[in-house]
Formats: sequence, structure tokens, C-alpha cells
Amino acid sequence: MTDQPAPARTKKKRLIWIIPVVVALIIAGVFIGSRIYADSVSVQAEDVPKLTATPSGGASSGAGSTGPASTPEDFAGTWAIGQGSYAGYRLNEVLNGSDVTVTGRTEDVGGSLTVEDNKLTAARLTLKVDTIATDSDNRDTYFRTSAIDTSQHPEATFTLSDPVALTGAADGNTQTFPVTGNLTINGQTKSITANVQSAFSDGAAQLVGQIPVTWADFGVKAPNLGFVSVEDSGFIEFSLDVTQK
Repeated sequence: MTDQPAPARTKKKRLIWIIPVVVALIIAGVFIGSRIYADSVSVQAEDVPKLTATPSGGASSGAGSTGPASTPEDFAGTWAIGQGSYAGYRLNEVLNGSDVTVTGRTEDVGGSLTVEDNKLTAARLTLKVDTIATDSDNRDTYFRTSAIDTSQHPEATFTLSDPVALTGAADGNTQTFPVTGNLTINGQTKSITANVQSAFSDGAAQLVGQIPVTWADFGVKAPNLGFVSVEDSGFIEFSLDVTQK
């Protein structure tokens, strides 16, 4: 058998070292690209809901206010969830080895609260799951068609099951209290307990909190597509601006 011509041997040697270089560049590009994507998405993630200085629709309870401060007795009655409210989810993705925090939000939130004898005796929150949006249309499409079939289950609800004392909810004060109730997502209902912060001011109030959830408990399919996977737990978050009827 005769030796290969010199040009053929040279070409073969060149291919031997070019192939690993190309593979390395592709791997580096994927890593760098996913890292840039992860950083940009994390920056776009919404902050955890927090109490504002004054609930929307309420007067300030600072030094300029007049008249006696409200007491829990003044809060008796029905409260309606109104404009400025939102709810959604927070979860962590792993995208090509990079950690990404994702938040989805909707302002399609409704419901009411009932206060009697210094207690929150009833509460019902409804949010339109099919309007929750993130920074990615592709992610939202997957969420609405594969994670949850929102055509069949367009809403999620929370209903209070145990009364909550509001002894610390005087005007100008904040209070943190545990709430227990039934959370329904994807047509499945589970009993949950979560801490809620509240602030009351002159006929208005704000309630904020996070509800820890394990997605599989509600039949929600977290994606695991090789290049992206979602942790099996996360949070339902809410910020509710409510006014007294």
C-alpha cells in the first residue's frame, strides 16, 4: 500500500485539531450564551412583594394626619380586592447549568375579605392563571398548555379556612399573621399555611405574602427538557390592595 500524498496527510492532520477546537468553541458559546441569558432573566425577575408606606387608596398615618387612629373595631365589614393588586409565581430554573430566577405576574386578581370581632373570618382570592406572564412568550406558552392546561383550569383560588386575629392591625401598624386555607391550582386543592403581612390605613389595606408550593402536589408538570429544568417547588406570591366597602 502506498503512502498518502503529502497534501492529503496535511489535510487530515488539520482536521484532527480543528474538530476539537470547533467543539470547544460551540461548548463555550452555549455556556456564555446561557450565562448571559440567565443574568438578563434574573435581572428582570420581579422583587418579592413588600408592604408599601401607605396602602393604595388610604391616607397617610404619619404626623400630618388628624383625628383618632383607627382600631381593629373600625375594620369590621367587607373588604374588596381592587386595582393595584397582583399575584403570580416565583421559581428557579436551571438553564444549561446556570441558575435563573423566574417570576410570572397577573393583575387579573379579585376577591373579598370579611372582618368580624377583630378577626379575619373569611377570605377568597381568585387569579386568572391564563393571564400570568413572564419575560418569555415561549415559557408562557409552555406554562399555559403543558405545565397547566389553562383552557380547562383558567383560575386559581385561595379560600381561608381558619379565622385570623387582627389584634395588632391598628391604623399605622403592620402585622404578620399565619393564614390557613385551601389553595386550588390546576383543578386540585390542597390545604396550605403561609405568613401574610398587612398594613391598614384609613379604609384601605395592603396584604402581601408568599405561599410555598410543590408543583407536583397540584399536578403541575415542571419542564425537564435537558437544556432547561425547573425546581420542583416554588412560591405563589401576591400583593393585594383592598378597600373597605
